[in-house]
Amino acid sequence: MKAIGYQQAHALGAANSLVDIELPTPSPATHDILVKVSAISVNPVDTKIRTNASAEAGSYKVLGWDAVGTVTAVGSEVSLFSVGDRVWYAGDLTRPGSNAEYQLVDERIAAAAPTSLSDAEAAALPLTTLTAWELLFDRLQLSDDESAKSILVVGAAGGVGSILVQLAKKLSKITVIATAGREASKQWLLELGADHVIDHHQDFTPQLQVLGIDGVNYVASLNNTDEHIARIVDALKPQGKLALIDDPQMFDIKLLKRKSLSLHWEFMYTRSMFATEDMQRQHEILAATAKLVDEGQIRTTVAEQFGTINAANILKAHHLLESHQARGKIVLNGF
Repeated sequence: MKAIGYQQAHALGAANSLVDIELPTPSPATHDILVKVSAISVNPVDTKIRTNASAEAGSYKVLGWDAVGTVTAVGSEVSLFSVGDRVWYAGDLTRPGSNAEYQLVDERIAAAAPTSLSDAEAAALPLTTLTAWELLFDRLQLSDDESAKSILVVGAAGGVGSILVQLAKKLSKITVIATAGREASKQWLLELGADHVIDHHQDFTPQLQVLGIDGVNYVASLNNTDEHIARIVDALKPQGKLALIDDPQMFDIKLLKRKSLSLHWEFMYTRSMFATEDMQRQHEILAATAKLVDEGQIRTTVAEQFGTINAANILKAHHLLESHQARGKIVLNGF
C-alpha cells in the first residue's frame, strides 16, 4: 500500500524528511477494523511527533490521526461495523497513522461518518471534535444549560477552537468569548457562533469589562497557556475552571490558589493509549457529532484543501501549521 513516512525525527527542511513509501497492508485482529483511507486532515500533533519521535530502526513512522474511509475487513470481535461501512475517527497515537492507503483502528474509537459531508469535509472534524467535546463535557463538566455562565476560549481560531465554539453554543447555551489576533480570524469565529471576540494580544479583563462581563466561569486555553496564564487567572471568577490542551514549558500553578481555581488537562488520546474502561465513549461522541452535522447544527471546519495525500502536500501542511497562521483545518483527499 502507499504511505507517507519518515525514519528520523527532524525539523522542517531536514534532508531526511517525509517521503512516499510502500508498506505491506495490515490485517485486523479482535476489535480492529481495516479502513481504506479516503481523506485525512493534518494536525499540530503530527508536527510535534515528526520533530520529536524517530521510527524504530529499519522501519518508517507513519503520521496522521484524522481520517474518513471505508471498512474493508473486520477483526474477530468487531460488532459495531461491517465491511462497506463509511467511518471517521482520530485513531491511536501508539499505532501507525492515517497517512496510508489502509489503516487499522479499534472499532471503539470510530463511528459512522456524517452522510451530509464529503470525505474531505468530514476528515476535518474527528480529532478536534473529540478534544473539544471531552474538554467541555468530561473535563469542565458543562451541563446542557449554562446560559447564565460564560467561557473564554483562548486561541479559538484553530482547529479545536473552531469546533469547540460551535459545540459550546449548541449543547450548553453558554456565552462564548473567543480570542483571536487577526481580523480574518475574528470574522471566522463570529460566523461559527462566538458571542464576542477579543484580542489575545491585550489583557483580557479590560476587554471583558467593556462587554459588561465581570469575569468568566471557565477558560479553555488552546495555545500559549504559559504566555497567557496571568491574564487567564485574572479573567476567571473565584472557583472557576481552567482547561488546557497545549504543552506549556512552565507556569506558576500557585497563581490558581487565591481564587480556588481548578486545572484540567485534556488529551484525547488518553482513552486509546491506556485502553480505558470508557474507551467506547469516543465512538459515542463521534456518533453524536455525526448526527449534529447531518441535522445542520454543526458545520465542518475545513479552511484549506491541499490536494491528494502525498509527502509533498503533507509537508506543505506542516509548514502552514508551524507558521501558527492556520485557520480551521487542513485536509487532503485521495491517493
